[in-house]
Amino acid sequence: MSRLDLRLGLSPAPRPACGDSGAAQDAGGTGAEDGGSLGAGQGGAQDFGQFKQILEQGGIPGPETLDDVGFFNEHKIDLPKPTCTGDVCLHGLYGEMGNMISGTNCITVLVGLNTAIDITKLERPPLNLALVIDSSGSMEGEPMQYVREGLLRMVDALDPSDRITLVDFDSDAEVKVEYITGADPALVQAINNLEADGGTNIYDGLRTGFELMAAHADPGRQNRVVFLSDGMATEGITNDAKILAMAKGYSEQGYGLTTIGVGADFDVALMRTLSEQGSGAFYFLEDPAAVQEVFVEEVTAFLVPLAEDVTITADIVDNYILRAIRGTKLATVEGNHGAIEIPNLQLAHRETVDDNEDGRRGGGGAILLELLPRSGQPRVADVGELKLRYRHPVDKQYVEEVAAIQTTVAPDQIDLEQGVFDNPSSEKGFVMLNIYVGFDMAATRAAQGDLAGALNILDGLDAAVDGWLADNPDFDIEDDLKYIRMFADNLVAKGRAPTPTRPSPSPGRKTESTCPRGNVHPPPPRPTRRARA
Repeated sequence: MSRLDLRLGLSPAPRPACGDSGAAQDAGGTGAEDGGSLGAGQGGAQDFGQFKQILEQGGIPGPETLDDVGFFNEHKIDLPKPTCTGDVCLHGLYGEMGNMISGTNCITVLVGLNTAIDITKLERPPLNLALVIDSSGSMEGEPMQYVREGLLRMVDALDPSDRITLVDFDSDAEVKVEYITGADPALVQAINNLEADGGTNIYDGLRTGFELMAAHADPGRQNRVVFLSDGMATEGITNDAKILAMAKGYSEQGYGLTTIGVGADFDVALMRTLSEQGSGAFYFLEDPAAVQEVFVEEVTAFLVPLAEDVTITADIVDNYILRAIRGTKLATVEGNHGAIEIPNLQLAHRETVDDNEDGRRGGGGAILLELLPRSGQPRVADVGELKLRYRHPVDKQYVEEVAAIQTTVAPDQIDLEQGVFDNPSSEKGFVMLNIYVGFDMAATRAAQGDLAGALNILDGLDAAVDGWLADNPDFDIEDDLKYIRMFADNLVAKGRAPTPTRPSPSPGRKTESTCPRGNVHPPPPRPTRRARA
């Protein structure tokens, strides 16, 4: 087993959010000084590239194109220095302020995971990796060139004990090499010989990759398929349900699957669902050149397990109501008890918020609890407790950690205009949640034909986020603001959105004691639009 310089990314559950319209789904948080530690993240979407691509092309994205897990993973999560005794440390960080959309009081608890482990001593299990590459005609030219370059970079990052299988598919699948080392010249030759031609038989390519990987499966290895495509299934079995059912059988045997979609025309829903089902990552790559980094990220980070069979539970005191859990696909809420299940955790790819040369993917993630004060009950400082339980990937022993949830000031001294946050992590998480909800609300209203309402939300959010950034410079939030403005500009450019005239609430103003569940009234007015850089 090898010692690597590591990198990676985290994930939601559908319920209404702080400041939302009832149509929004999820979002999560980040932010503090962490003493050099790395975040721990779950799989799923690593970006919200589809949403951004539509905006960059001058379009108006629908709410179905905004992936909450991907949105979280494009934000670097800096957490307090880990002090636990295990490999994964748990943090429960309280935050409360009027939300940035309507001003309504919003309470969040950022559930953060990081590690103090010395990454130079972390050993990655050897790989049994099947690479399944779309070589249909649409991959001709630059896309295939970037795939070759990305695969060759990946070869340089392999260890002598790793074993690689390469399958390409167009109208049918073809095995290029099977279970060989990265040092074998046949692997480099097979990569250089990849050519684009023919149709897109996703089922045959994926099935072949799974079969060959399973034939060499070893409990001492990471047994995984990495599947790349730029198109929709056009040949063979083209039904998504049948493709998913085939892949599910292998996932249930513990075999992982990471999916990479390139360009604008691949089956996003299929690729995302395949990755979630296979406990892997999903990448939406607007720019084919990004393929060059993704293959390396996979073998140097995502395939390094930090924890397995992860469970996080939250128990909130009766003075508050646990309203929702956001930031993970597998979460349940029963009364004031919440439970989260995560198949595995890996190290975060980005080490700092300024580590963005290769994009924002792999920032890590966070899970957010949304709370409400219970009517008739006094506010208390001891809000609840989080418990983490996971299996160590090497010795298979279970480890448990506990983190208290507490306010940092007396509840009767909380100033909602200024807000109260345990540290910058919980504050950035609060801002991220508001931005995600604002995007979702605007996309939903635009899809319903309420373009003026969509513009109102974006412009009010623009002013609030811009004001926050004046005191809290942050690359991720600055990039979010760029897309807030791009979305608004696209609405205006279409000539379909009249300028609203109704007044706006102050972003930090206290209105009522709960995060709004219905429509936000009144919508913010459109401020004077500044020149774009």
